[in-house]
Amino acid sequence: MQPVMIPVPAAARQPARWQALWRDALRDPVELLEGLGLPGLVARVSASAQAQFPLRVPRGYAARMRHGDAKDPLLRQVLPLDDEDRLVPGFSLDAVGDGAAKGGTGVIHKYDGRALLIATGSCAIHCRYCFRRHFPYAEETAASGGWGSALDYLRADPSIHEVILSGGDPLSLSTSKLAELTGALRDLPQITRLRLHTRLPIVLPERIDAEFLDWIGGLAWPTVMVVHANHAHEIDATVREAFGDLRQRGVHLLNQAVLMRGVNDDADALVALSEALFASGVLPYYLHLLDRVQGTAHFEVPEAEALALRDAIHARLPGYLLPRLVREIPGEPGKTAA
Repeated sequence: MQPVMIPVPAAARQPARWQALWRDALRDPVELLEGLGLPGLVARVSASAQAQFPLRVPRGYAARMRHGDAKDPLLRQVLPLDDEDRLVPGFSLDAVGDGAAKGGTGVIHKYDGRALLIATGSCAIHCRYCFRRHFPYAEETAASGGWGSALDYLRADPSIHEVILSGGDPLSLSTSKLAELTGALRDLPQITRLRLHTRLPIVLPERIDAEFLDWIGGLAWPTVMVVHANHAHEIDATVREAFGDLRQRGVHLLNQAVLMRGVNDDADALVALSEALFASGVLPYYLHLLDRVQGTAHFEVPEAEALALRDAIHARLPGYLLPRLVREIPGEPGKTAA
């Protein structure tokens, strides 16, 4: 298949700040599908899904999609299809129990020793399977009020030694805003490790610029970045360069993926993903069973099939390239092995 021929503006072909590329993201499903030579798919786009959770795709990510392929695994992750309109029993607005685990404003405290900050509700890409697509970001963002409520919560619980930045995507914040938070965290002696959960090095690798690298390389704690790629086609030369720059700054890189129908639900795709990650300096970490959030049922892979896939890739990969197949069960003290 030839690569997608979506025009990239001249400004984006020149060195540019990541914010400009962010603003230039594709937002119209018709434009995306016509650029991919797939006008016939327009009839399957859901107006209600697009209104509720609009399409947003950086042009550089769209350029990795295969022209003329209606089953492209990257396209499937972002296109708002009419499948999302089906209400399926067992699929809820809060599939992972975030609401019951709220601490201070923007703090989710589920597991011993670590707390997650909802740094922002913004993302550079809107993934259709997102388990927080219904999250009330307007009221629950840790960065509001200068991180005050979140920091108060952490300060009051000395058992929390790891802070996890999530969202949305924490890298959608400016580097100066991230530095504001980490500057404040230095005053909390119990914090010994920082973790960032982010998709931006995959979908907008330009975010890993010199300013960001100076910030992350100068942090006071060991830093883990958990990136999120679901298919080997997401990893191109620009992504590999971003990973290399992060590793040079001492960042530990792990990947978590979601097992999804029509994206990576075969052994060849999963093996290729692990191999591509390792070749880029990233260790496979988790392979999640789908969080059963409303609007995502068409992505679900039954557990029996998932277990068979795990066994198939186990036979083909060394242990260190085998991601752990897990699910999140609300109220459990950690991820549960499938």
